[in-house]
Amino acid sequence: MAMEIERKFLLANQDWRTTAAPPRHLLQGYLSSTPRCTVRVRVDGDNAWLTIKGCSDNISRVEYEYPVPVEDARQMLRQMCATVVEKRRYLVEYAGHTWEIDEFLGDNSGLIVAEIELNSEQEKFIRPPWLGREVSGAIRYYNSHLAHTPYCDWSAAEKQGQLP
Repeated sequence: MAMEIERKFLLANQDWRTTAAPPRHLLQGYLSSTPRCTVRVRVDGDNAWLTIKGCSDNISRVEYEYPVPVEDARQMLRQMCATVVEKRRYLVEYAGHTWEIDEFLGDNSGLIVAEIELNSEQEKFIRPPWLGREVSGAIRYYNSHLAHTPYCDWSAAEKQGQLP
């Protein structure tokens, strides 16, 4: 069984940009999103995947990912997804770990989050100085939630991180 163990954070500042690799442009939509699982289609350049994720248990969840032809994925995004989440993904190496920093576009512009994938829930890592508050497990930061409740619709308190 494939397992995703991921922690997610807001950013304290823009210092990560000085060491970030050039961004990739990602498009993703949700074919299904229920409390039990989500089914996502993602296009990343000339590659595409269909991903099935189970419900979260702390910072872990079951994840299955399968490559699909990119044109099939684009057609699924156009015909089967009510909305598409668009973002730039930057990779930043820091203290032996790769951080994925997603800068959202479109209706989610203004939101930037950093994610780190770990090998176990107990795995230690060094927090980069540009890292802000942890939002792991906060549903509003899940991409599947952003597809239906975009950042542009959040209240000022939500955007300032004053709500969980």
